[in-house]
Amino acid sequence: MKQYAIGIDVGGTKIAYGLFDSDKNLIDKHRTFSEAALSSEKFFDKIVDDIYGMLNKNNLALEHISGIGIGMPSYVLFEEGHIVMTTNLTNIENFSAKKYLLEKLGQNVRVIIDNDGHTGALAEHRWGAGKGFKHMLYCPVSTGISSGIIINDELFRGSYGWSGESGHMIVTPDEGIMCGCKNKGCLMSYCSGSMIVKHIANKIEQGEQTVMVDLAGEKENITTVHIAQAYAMKDAMAIWAIEQMAKYLGIWCYNLYSTLNINCFVFGGGLVKLGDLIFVRVRQVFDSYNHNDYPVYFKFAELGDDFGIIGAVELLF
Repeated sequence: MKQYAIGIDVGGTKIAYGLFDSDKNLIDKHRTFSEAALSSEKFFDKIVDDIYGMLNKNNLALEHISGIGIGMPSYVLFEEGHIVMTTNLTNIENFSAKKYLLEKLGQNVRVIIDNDGHTGALAEHRWGAGKGFKHMLYCPVSTGISSGIIINDELFRGSYGWSGESGHMIVTPDEGIMCGCKNKGCLMSYCSGSMIVKHIANKIEQGEQTVMVDLAGEKENITTVHIAQAYAMKDAMAIWAIEQMAKYLGIWCYNLYSTLNINCFVFGGGLVKLGDLIFVRVRQVFDSYNHNDYPVYFKFAELGDDFGIIGAVELLF
């Protein structure tokens, strides 16, 4: 009987599913929204329903599936598949996700759950921009910010499984906006896509003016797309937002480089769509702190929107 595998990429705003054959060819995919208001159980019930929906669409049954790999934006105890905390889907915490899925799907299905920064690192190191580098940092910059660490061609998970949650390094202790990591002052709280719009909303509430409100319809609808549009119109708040994001992303990269001395950074995620608008500045900030001439490579992910499901299914291999 021909076997298939499913890769699932869970993000703060979307869930992507990929169905792969035994040769790792992607033969079907599906995308839906993440529902942050759902409880852990209800969230994973939806994932189970979507798995069965994909199987039915392709005239397959569960026994055709050799394994399911899932990348979560979470602190994951890797061996147990237990989710400790999820900073962008805050209802998903202290939850034995692997055990729950096996109860729903049956004990014969292989399920592996890992952090989505790790799955992205696997994908880009094996198939994308990091191919050929012995050491690599995959840096997803989107709703959240984290890193996947490749050392000596192997994924480094750390003592418990959540290595690379570097977006939550503290830079301004107890200052700034509260992050889903339950701290104020982490890097992510200044420069992720979800957090920069909170800074903008605060400024608007304090009476500052910006064309972004007109572009989005109301301040609650502002996204990084509107920031880029407003920046092109020389909107002062948009300029401030881009500069703040670049500053803290550059500091983040320099801190990682200083700590790990890994010279290949591969950036993925939604903020990559801002391109040179932000990453030229990120590089400038990084270089301002780096006082030697040894090469450091800033690269963009090459696998497009499918990197998450590719990396998730790579967990099975």
